[in-house]
Amino acid sequence: MISTQDIALPHGTTLQCRVSGVAGRPVLLFLHGFPEGAFIWDELLLHFSRPENGGYRCVAPCLRGFGASSRPTEVAAYRAKHLVQDLVALIAAECPGAALECLVAHDWGGAVAWNLANQQPQHMKRLAILNSPHPGAFLRELQHNPAQQAASQYMHFLCRPDAEALLAEDDFRRLFAFFNTPDGRAPAWLTDTVRAQYRALWQQGLTGACNYYRASPLRPPRDGEPGAQAITLPDAMLAVTVPTLVLWGMDDPALLPGLLDGLPDWVPQLQLRRVEGASHWIVHEHPERVAMELQRFLQSKQ
Repeated sequence: MISTQDIALPHGTTLQCRVSGVAGRPVLLFLHGFPEGAFIWDELLLHFSRPENGGYRCVAPCLRGFGASSRPTEVAAYRAKHLVQDLVALIAAECPGAALECLVAHDWGGAVAWNLANQQPQHMKRLAILNSPHPGAFLRELQHNPAQQAASQYMHFLCRPDAEALLAEDDFRRLFAFFNTPDGRAPAWLTDTVRAQYRALWQQGLTGACNYYRASPLRPPRDGEPGAQAITLPDAMLAVTVPTLVLWGMDDPALLPGLLDGLPDWVPQLQLRRVEGASHWIVHEHPERVAMELQRFLQSKQ
């Protein structure tokens, strides 16, 4: 069974979470990305909370700015340090004095998870990343790979001051189009029920979601704007020492396979699983494969 809980954190942020499993059990924390919400993890919450699959306490928050979680309006509130602070406080609330069994994260959730794993690895035993680029790889590709630069141009649209208004037009036509297959059709997983879940989420506001892009310095160059070209990240900000699974849908149109190059240099305890025929929306497309890979990772000796 999945319940919804509002978890108030000491620094004033409240995160609405979907929760399954018994309090006090080892915790799996699931982080969504853009333009999604905590509900994308429901099948995995139910799966991993079952005794035969580990009996974990499974927690999936709506991140700051999304859904019914706190939605500050100022862009500065979405800088990495504040997003990491939310996670640290949520982990302390869910497993006081202990570490997560695993932090599982996709897209923007993964961006925050990479940061936390680098800065405060003591909060997790393992890290699992789904189609979310390591910051060192993303910076390199934005600076040097024309194909990734082109694939990331949508980020500039999401930074526009009118982005949320444009996204909401025509019953969120542009947002639903993010999910389309390469031939422009809606995917099979986007049923009327799932559409209704997304619509209910987006109707609560889109400014916070867009502010993730506005607050990030990692953008592709365009029209004389340097984007990420002038940025350097020291090695100390890139190393991830915890055992890490990277599960990657290889047909992701926005995050290209070049982002997987060089990962072992930053992540020495890496397990990399490439999933052919999967796109950015791998959680929706292949929930059984995701569950199987996570189960194998949680049971591995690494």
